[in-house]
Amino acid sequence: MNVLVYSGPEALTPSLKSSLSSLQSLLRTNYSVQSVTPQTLKTQPWSTSCALFVLPECRNVNSSQWISSLDTYIENGGSVLCLSSGAIRKTHPSTLQGIDHNSLRFYHKPSGDVIYPTCTNDAITKPHYTNLITQDLAVIEGIFQSNIRGFDGVESGRGCRTLASYAGQQGNSAMAGVEFTIGLGKVAFWASSPEYTAMEEPARSNLPQIDINEAEKRRFSVLQAALQEAGIRVPSNTSDASISHPLPQFLLSSKEDAVSKVLEKIGQSNLGPKSTPLKDENDTFHFHEFDEAAQIVTEARTSVSSSRDPAMWQPKRVIVCLDRVIPDRSLTPLFDLSLFFRALADASAKEGWQIDQGGWGSGEVLLYGEVVTSTQTMLDKNPRLLTRFPVPLVSLASHQIAGRGRGSNSWVSPAGCLQFSILLRVPLSSFPANKLVFIQYLTALAIVEACRDETVLGKQGSVIRIKWPNDLYAVFGEGEKEKKKIGGILVSTNFSDGKAEIVIGCGINILNPAPIFSLSQVQRESDAPLSMEKTAAAILAKFEKMWRVFTTGRGDFSPFMDLYLERWLHSDQLVHLTTVSPPTQARICGITLDHGLLRTLPERTGWSTGHGGFIDLQPDGNSFDLMAGLIKTKS
Repeated sequence: MNVLVYSGPEALTPSLKSSLSSLQSLLRTNYSVQSVTPQTLKTQPWSTSCALFVLPECRNVNSSQWISSLDTYIENGGSVLCLSSGAIRKTHPSTLQGIDHNSLRFYHKPSGDVIYPTCTNDAITKPHYTNLITQDLAVIEGIFQSNIRGFDGVESGRGCRTLASYAGQQGNSAMAGVEFTIGLGKVAFWASSPEYTAMEEPARSNLPQIDINEAEKRRFSVLQAALQEAGIRVPSNTSDASISHPLPQFLLSSKEDAVSKVLEKIGQSNLGPKSTPLKDENDTFHFHEFDEAAQIVTEARTSVSSSRDPAMWQPKRVIVCLDRVIPDRSLTPLFDLSLFFRALADASAKEGWQIDQGGWGSGEVLLYGEVVTSTQTMLDKNPRLLTRFPVPLVSLASHQIAGRGRGSNSWVSPAGCLQFSILLRVPLSSFPANKLVFIQYLTALAIVEACRDETVLGKQGSVIRIKWPNDLYAVFGEGEKEKKKIGGILVSTNFSDGKAEIVIGCGINILNPAPIFSLSQVQRESDAPLSMEKTAAAILAKFEKMWRVFTTGRGDFSPFMDLYLERWLHSDQLVHLTTVSPPTQARICGITLDHGLLRTLPERTGWSTGHGGFIDLQPDGNSFDLMAGLIKTKS
């Protein structure tokens, strides 16, 4: 689920920046925190996966283009959190002076009242620190507030309750946080500014004589309380978030001399004190001998990175494991590399594929990091490595701190999430470029089939299905009405020298506890515990076998089509197409074998729709709202 932070032009940059970083720090083990633009609110089905909508400190918000989608979200049970904002409640909003007709407002139907957030006035700024009294009567001293603001016409009762008060104040002027019940949802306003970190302006220069670390602890307690009141499950154990910077990666292989060949190709054969870092477009990589592993990992774990800027997380350190050396578990406590390679060998033998001498299959050359920025970005945004790395190469991480999803989405990757990227390369002389679109379908099929493997879910894996074009869902209940997303796939391509470099990014929730849905929640109590290592091995072995058939057939997807259509969610599904004019109802028929388009057939009615024959849709140009049965053009 997503926590969306409004990033329209009215949002104050310091508040937006601090809101994103603070919420990510608190919630990244349970939620994907990301910014959302007015265009997305207007055109995309954002509400179906939104656990909380956050409004940072803003100037007057013009919501005329997207307020209807926010209203529907709240009425259906959604939660909105307005930070650094008071509120004005009016029975007759038409008489309210100084408020633009297009301003953001919330309609309280039982009373007929309209509630407006109070916005920042640049001409009046009085930042200060204040003391709050929370619901449990605890006094929290030294909470920053960016401006003087209050609650006009607001009182407890009539669908409103007080969340926090100012210490030493009485009556309406004591209100520091309130919540309104609107429909099935709720909207909360906090006049204080717990999103602003005390380590940066504007909060730092106004900080009273208290320790910065203590100030941070206090503001996080207020922000955590605000989130919990909004229905957000704040992790009680934040150990996953304790390391917020990348840790060293290990380059290793189960094949003799494979790592040496990789180093030779990327020009890093000479390791040691005089080795030269590899400077690429997005990252700089420093390759180290294995003898340095313990020292480098220990230093990285104990260092404190105060910068939130990924550009400062340089260089990326890679520890090289020659001659099939496998690091001790103390160096990789979250992923058993020995178990992974054993499981991969077993899975590969079961799939019946063998490697020519000197080569290797998917997963047999591995780049592993406990904490990385993004397995995808570290490959596809660094062209020197991208074009020089021998293939296949798998980059796998236990945590990502800048994970990428499809489009502008981020991918939350807490403990229990399996995330990896596969680097592949095909010559365009023998592999038509129009067949590259099928790679995302092939990968989804490999993952779904791996879930049915006895080392993963066995028969219980039948509930894992494919959502076109590149998502994975678990389906339950009568008529498969209940659907939970458990994974996604991102494929990027780069063309150079007559070749296509392909990076397939995968994220699958394996062991995550609620509220994130994962494969472990599909299991029966009597089943053996799932293993990250065995699941990764099963997926890579399935994929390698399919990839060989796929490339031998020059990108022909026909050997996989029947199985793919058995495993996806959409056969004969009725959908509403807004990609054509006029919009029309159509049934999904399948995937075209030439360009991998989604094939639909308009429904026949007594009136002509104006559409004859099939309507084929590109996977990259359209957004598919599965729950609403709606396909629309991506903006």
